[in-house]
Amino acid sequence: SVLQMELEALRSIYEGDVCFRELSPVSFQYRIGENGDPKAFLIEVSWPETYPQTAPVISMDAFFNNTISSAIKRSILDKLMVEVEANLGTAMTYTLFEYAKDNKELLMENQPVNTVTSVSNSIVIGTPAVPANKKKDKKEQLSKTQKRKLADKTDNKGELPRGWNWVDVIK
Repeated sequence: SVLQMELEALRSIYEGDVCFRELSPVSFQYRIGENGDPKAFLIEVSWPETYPQTAPVISMDAFFNNTISSAIKRSILDKLMVEVEANLGTAMTYTLFEYAKDNKELLMENQPVNTVTSVSNSIVIGTPAVPANKKKDKKEQLSKTQKRKLADKTDNKGELPRGWNWVDVIK
């Protein structure tokens, strides 16, 4: 079938290409741009049963694209759909991936490069749960006998019984 031929063509063209991923025999991902490139993006092309007479499903929902604004995703998809219209009835997955590669700068021209950095910089370094000055508040260490004497004087709540420090006037 046409699909089988296109599938084999894609496999041989992109063999060894780290940017290409076959998610299933009718679904493919291609990363446009190097890993770590702030303007890199992923497009996913899936073939409905009636492809290539009907348009493939093109998606940019991959998590990889989560720093790209939806407006830019929309505009990339719109431009890709223009290519789809022009190529209906023919095997076009390769054409779409190549179009995106050739036009990467144009497609991503409105994507501010600093988005990626701002995302990673927004990790707030939290204050440690125990502030450093807590250590000074520690009670001075008591010896065991001192602790025992204290314990004898106090009730189970750790409070001293009423009158423990009264002076016996009668003595």
